[in-house]
Amino acid sequence: MKRIFAAVKIAPDANFSSVYNQLKTALRHDRINWVPLHNIHLTLKFFGEVHDEQVEAIDEILKQVAVRHKPFDMELFGTGIFGSSYDPRVVWFGIRHSEQISALAADVLDAVTPIGFPRDRQNFRPHLTIGRVKHITDKNIFQQTIRKHSNSLIQVVKVDSFGLIESKLRPQGSAYMALASYRLEAR
Repeated sequence: MKRIFAAVKIAPDANFSSVYNQLKTALRHDRINWVPLHNIHLTLKFFGEVHDEQVEAIDEILKQVAVRHKPFDMELFGTGIFGSSYDPRVVWFGIRHSEQISALAADVLDAVTPIGFPRDRQNFRPHLTIGRVKHITDKNIFQQTIRKHSNSLIQVVKVDSFGLIESKLRPQGSAYMALASYRLEAR
C-alpha cells in the first residue's frame, strides 16, 4: 500500500520565499505547521492509500492525461485561509484564475473516476497549502498578516509537467517521494 497524490511541484523563487518567510516571522507566536519549501505543491488529486496494482493503473492514466495538455504559465497570487476567520485551519497561496490548471485537474479527476477514484465532494479550488494552523494567539494580528499579502503576486510558475507522489507520514512531517513525472506534450 502506498499513500499517493498527483500534483504540480513548485520550485519557490526569491519572491515566494520572501513572502513565505514574512508570514512565518509575523506569525511566529502562533502554532502553525509550515510546509517546508521543498514540499510545496499544488494537489490535483489525492488518492489516499492504494495497492501497487492501482498505482500502475493510475500511472497509465496520468500518462494519457499529460499528452492532452500543453505547458502553460500559472500565477501564484495572494494569501488566504480555509476555515473561518476566527477558526482558520489552513494558510494558502492562491492561484489567479487559470483555465489551464482547472482543465488539467478536471482531466485528471475525470480520467481516474472509472477506476475507483471518484471526485471529492468539494469542487477543485487550486491553491498551495503553506501552513496548517494549530492555534492562533491573536486573531486580529493573524487576519491582518494574511490580508497584507492577499493581493500580492507571489510567483509565475511555468507548468510543463506534473507528478505522482508518495507521501510517507512521519512524526517530524511528511516525506515525499516522486514515483513518476508526466511531461505536458500537446502541441
